[in-house]
Amino acid sequence: MEGDNTKPQKNTDSVLTMMIQPHSQLPKPEPPPFHSKEAPAQAQALDSPTAASIGKFINSFSAALTKRISSLTNDDVEEDVIKNDVVTEFNLLGLKVTKSLKNSNRDHQLRGRITFFSRSNCRDCGAVRSFLREKDLYYVEINVDVYPAREKELVERTGGSAVPQIFFNEKLIGGLVVLNSLRNGGMLEKKLEEILVGKCPDDAPAPPVYGFDEADDAAEVDEMAAVVKVVRQKVPIQDRITKMKIVRNCFSGAELVEALIHHLDCGRRKAIEIGKQLATKHFIHHVFGENEFEDGNHFYRFLEHEAFIPKCHNFRGTVNDCEPKDAAAVSQRLTSLMSAILESYASDDRTHLDYIGISNSEEFRRYVNLVEDLQRINLLTLSENEKLAFFLNLYNGMAIHGVIRIGHPGGMIDRRSFFSEFMYVVGGYPYSLNSIKNGILRSNRRPPFSLIKPFSGGDKRLELVFPKVNQLIHFGTCNATRGSPSVKFFSPKSVESDLRYAAREFFQRDDAMQVDLAKRTVYLSRIVKWYTADFGQEKEILKWIINYLDASKAGLLTHLLSDGGPIHVVYQNFDWSLNS
Repeated sequence: MEGDNTKPQKNTDSVLTMMIQPHSQLPKPEPPPFHSKEAPAQAQALDSPTAASIGKFINSFSAALTKRISSLTNDDVEEDVIKNDVVTEFNLLGLKVTKSLKNSNRDHQLRGRITFFSRSNCRDCGAVRSFLREKDLYYVEINVDVYPAREKELVERTGGSAVPQIFFNEKLIGGLVVLNSLRNGGMLEKKLEEILVGKCPDDAPAPPVYGFDEADDAAEVDEMAAVVKVVRQKVPIQDRITKMKIVRNCFSGAELVEALIHHLDCGRRKAIEIGKQLATKHFIHHVFGENEFEDGNHFYRFLEHEAFIPKCHNFRGTVNDCEPKDAAAVSQRLTSLMSAILESYASDDRTHLDYIGISNSEEFRRYVNLVEDLQRINLLTLSENEKLAFFLNLYNGMAIHGVIRIGHPGGMIDRRSFFSEFMYVVGGYPYSLNSIKNGILRSNRRPPFSLIKPFSGGDKRLELVFPKVNQLIHFGTCNATRGSPSVKFFSPKSVESDLRYAAREFFQRDDAMQVDLAKRTVYLSRIVKWYTADFGQEKEILKWIINYLDASKAGLLTHLLSDGGPIHVVYQNFDWSLNS
């Protein structure tokens, strides 16, 4: 504390406890010399006369070798320039030496900084990013969807909110059109050397600050949060027996009403209305989901006491007590963050992801913070297209989060926990990958190899189930494996057309669809077999697939279907390896 001169003694154990451990997938650091278990023996060996003699010999040999290398003439070495005169190899008395020469290219002369403002899912921003990477130019990207507070600076510096906007140090260059003009006119190199030769001044756009959220992200505290905080202490929370079942950590409606009457000094009718508000805002739920809230001997529990909460990875100790944000706005923000992650940490075709890079990124940190806003959100306000895009994106985001937090679903047992036990609490209720895909997107149909539907009768989540199955959802969901479609995030405005494009992209892959005309055989992804209930019988499937094939595959399949002969369908093995 400022002005406090006292210096308390540090507790070493507590300091070690607070240290952040490295990511589990990262390589472990090597112990320093003589700090391993064999250190004492090694140290003792070095104290011996034999070790001392060996040490002197090594030092003498090293000095002689260095002197010999420095005195070599061009005739003494056999040079092999590997690339751009940067690395030279030569052989000396059977010893191969690789010498790295000082790189004298432009990058070592440029001391300034290239910065550009961008947005997620912007084609021009992607072109600028690709160009700078291709030219091996260091740059700083400020994505105003990830850092919304920087949009004001963008407007102040450029006079508008259009992106991309490129800066060389503090000087505004312009967008993609200007960059292409400089490149095509041969002026880019001159411009770079002219502006970036000097150190970047303080008035240039500053790099984003990691680990901090903008003040704009602060949300208003829910007016019911203060009431909940008090009644949590007032009502008797305990295990009860009702309907021949033991229900844990619950209280009765009458007990909550009494607590509200005494705390708020109000009448019973007013207390019951407040109890209904607490249920509507998902602070409390009926233990069997039978009613919203009623006075009397009906049992309820607080959201944080639900049995599914320990499995929910967007719940960190306490319920989010902020006023629930608009569902469409939260969905758009999540989409922007995850799209930014793909642009930085995925291959161009989105089939390979750098999970360690994602786990350590600022975008992912903000994503993890933002999904806490889903705890008590009202999803019933979403339109059909908004709901479709939301659940597709939530599935793909959770799959990435699941790989980072619990690991890759390798075996059958791991896959079960990955798809069914990694959860988010959304709108007061639990959602796993299984319940999103088979419960919401597939109209509450049984998943493959299961006899049970995700949602039983009376489940509140049934209100969000789509009335009809859209087969295209199978090509918009990525379960973090190489056999699944590439990962994508969707906008409500274009979700239907984007799903059709995703299907066409998927069936271009050989592991998804091939036609062998000679054998009259069609090879399909096992995804189609697993979800036959959605696609129909085999001939119906083949006719449907033609709409999403390129001209070559469509022609071959049309020929097989038109001549009336038998067609064999073979389902290929699914590649369960991680899409990294």
